[in-house]
Amino acid sequence: MSIVLTPFARTRLFPRQARGNAIQDCTAAQFERHLNDHAPLAVLEGYAPFCRLHVHRNWTRTRCLTIPVTDANRHQLRTAYEARSRGELPVLVRWFEGVQPPVAEYLVVILYSREQLAKEGAPVDADWGVVGCLYTMRPEEIPMAPVTMMRNALGVEEGGSGVPLDREAYRRSVEFWDANANWRP
Repeated sequence: MSIVLTPFARTRLFPRQARGNAIQDCTAAQFERHLNDHAPLAVLEGYAPFCRLHVHRNWTRTRCLTIPVTDANRHQLRTAYEARSRGELPVLVRWFEGVQPPVAEYLVVILYSREQLAKEGAPVDADWGVVGCLYTMRPEEIPMAPVTMMRNALGVEEGGSGVPLDREAYRRSVEFWDANANWRP
């Protein structure tokens, strides 16, 4: 099985200007090589048949992706309308500023099949393409953000995957993301 970084994931996980909330201590090429040379601790089913999650013990100093919202840090939450790429419409996002999470124990790599990536207009020369990565304390997936689920349901033309909205998964997502938020340095 071969794995490559998609351009979408490369710019988010390995930005040109280093960020504290991106993958640390390795290059995009080293990351790809690690995924191809080291078997995952676990393979989890994704939200659709074309999606898999490979759980790896964190070999970097990458910090957790999310932080629990508490009364002590709620004042550090920020919001804005942002798009992930030029082709997407901006959506409301929120994040912490001025906080720093612990180093993650696991990297949960989100993979899409070659066939799905071709359908989305992002073909890869491998069996699987990395579309994202979760940095977590536990070897499990954190729920997809509600807005990402909605974007997926809108279809490929809106930056999604075309997978219909699962109402129960959406409710679990809202519960998680109401109590947690991403962070920015």
